[in-house]
Amino acid sequence: MNMAALPLFDPPLRTQLLIDGTWCRGATGQRLEVIDPSTETAIAEVETAGAADVERAVQAATRAFATWRNTSGPRRAALLHAIARGVEARRDRLAALQSLNNGKPLAEAEIDIGDVVATFDYYAGLAAQLDAARETEIELPGADFRAWIRCEPAGVAALIVPWNFPMVTTAWKLAPALAAGCTVVLKPSEITPLPELELAAIATQAGLPPGVLNVLTGTGAEVGAPLAAHPRIAKVSFTGSTAVGVQVMKAAADTIKGVGLELGGKSSIVVFDDADLELAADLIVGGGFFNAGQMCSATSRVLVQRPIADRLLALLARRAEAIVVGNPFTPGVTMGPISNRAQYDRVIRAIAEGQASGARLVAGGDVPARPGYFLRPTIFSDVPAGSALWQEEIFGPVLCVRAFDSEAEAVAAANDTRYGLVASVVTRDAARADRAAAALEAGVVWINAPQVIFPQASWGGYKQSSLGRELGPFGLAAYQEIKQVVRPS
Repeated sequence: MNMAALPLFDPPLRTQLLIDGTWCRGATGQRLEVIDPSTETAIAEVETAGAADVERAVQAATRAFATWRNTSGPRRAALLHAIARGVEARRDRLAALQSLNNGKPLAEAEIDIGDVVATFDYYAGLAAQLDAARETEIELPGADFRAWIRCEPAGVAALIVPWNFPMVTTAWKLAPALAAGCTVVLKPSEITPLPELELAAIATQAGLPPGVLNVLTGTGAEVGAPLAAHPRIAKVSFTGSTAVGVQVMKAAADTIKGVGLELGGKSSIVVFDDADLELAADLIVGGGFFNAGQMCSATSRVLVQRPIADRLLALLARRAEAIVVGNPFTPGVTMGPISNRAQYDRVIRAIAEGQASGARLVAGGDVPARPGYFLRPTIFSDVPAGSALWQEEIFGPVLCVRAFDSEAEAVAAANDTRYGLVASVVTRDAARADRAAAALEAGVVWINAPQVIFPQASWGGYKQSSLGRELGPFGLAAYQEIKQVVRPS
């Protein structure tokens, strides 16, 4: 599959930088090749930004902030709604572009588009209410003074987003930042810049003023690091690996700016012996193999109570073997490729290390002999608790299964990780589900439910999975400063 085979891409895709409302070349004079993970062929070249482009974009955002911060909440809401309608109008084009650049099947890409629309609409609703809620009087113990709390936009925000959910993670950051009155410099992943550039084009066509949204394509070293360290950036929001998140936090420390981090996970799904096995299998396959397992929320650790462990494992093996792996544009395909070569190689190494650790390979583990970064869904059982396979994030279609005997043992095993993003519980016993949910050290717990995510709720985790929260009112608050105003009565 290549660009020529997709007539949806007319007009041509955006491949330049967006600075101060203008699409332009980068100062480096270099271009970055974008690869189709299904064919390993180049599909486009985008500009590579450098330090001079970072400076221009931050200056543009700083100038625009002076006006945008004072734009009324209803006006900002109208623009966010307009972006949502623009995404809806280009749904087919955007879904195809997601599949081409990221590798996810079209059905999954269409889910992403719906998420983007819902996020912009939700934060449009919050923006519309901001003017009335901006200032709140605080009750004081005496009558001599009056005090108010004001919520104000933080300033220029740098948004650094990953490759596994293009446009979705951008919407989770961009919509609340714009709603709050911040201006933005967005750095897409160098692996999947095409959907983000298309979203930026929609935003500018919706009427965002010049400089409110700037987009710089390029590498982390050339764009991400200078943005995190820039003294005029008031807030950095990063989604990606924990290792890179640490570097972002260090870069931001010198100028004491706000930092939000959405990082890795090594999450568990706990299946008790009274669970509906078909439901459990649905939830495990969805939590482990959706987006080819390339999710920070992947419930890649399966903890199953011993009396049903063999039956569930056999069912999972059949489900894994029934998954159709292939080009995302091919009818019937239910899992696409890994999104890039570096991640593909990492997953292959993890599978080899898992076999060497003594874990039992139950399904998959093989590499199809064809072009593209394809892997079969892989399941290991009897995984040693101290192995890298059990403890480290793989970020690929690999499930690890262990049996447990008691509720306390299951909770302890699920919590035995440096991460704490999500968890799932499958049981017919409501009281036991509630106990387990309360005991699990995770920011999101699903009970007998798939990984549904609502923009009205929250997203983020404990321990090394997150710093701060996204979505819901928490996502808006992340881009606001709190000011107290006091005067005599």
